[in-house]
Amino acid sequence: QVQVVESGGGSVRPGGSLTLSCVASGRTFSWYAMGWFRQAPGKEREWIASINWGTSTNYANSVKGRFTISRDNAKNTVYLQMNSLKPEDTAVYFCAAAGSRYSYDYRYWGQGTQVTVSS
Repeated sequence: QVQVVESGGGSVRPGGSLTLSCVASGRTFSWYAMGWFRQAPGKEREWIASINWGTSTNYANSVKGRFTISRDNAKNTVYLQMNSLKPEDTAVYFCAAAGSRYSYDYRYWGQGTQVTVSS
């Protein structure tokens, strides 16, 4: 059974930084793509970053140049380094794991972690 658990959320001032972590257990972590999503109040959940089974990454335009996704396969962990945070980055952030190898069909989700950017 695959389990996905995020951590690292919190409150930060505009311009600050925060790093989220996500541990995915229950299978061979390195085989699968991982992604980060977020959902702001009153808005739909949106994809913001993904990393494939290698090191290839992709970002939504809204976070490109500010956020960095990375993975440590030895620790079954994917990270989201968030810099230059803005109030509009306030949201619940979710980590997701692909259900199939060599795909981005996100099937397993964490419970979410709150990120609040406010002065």
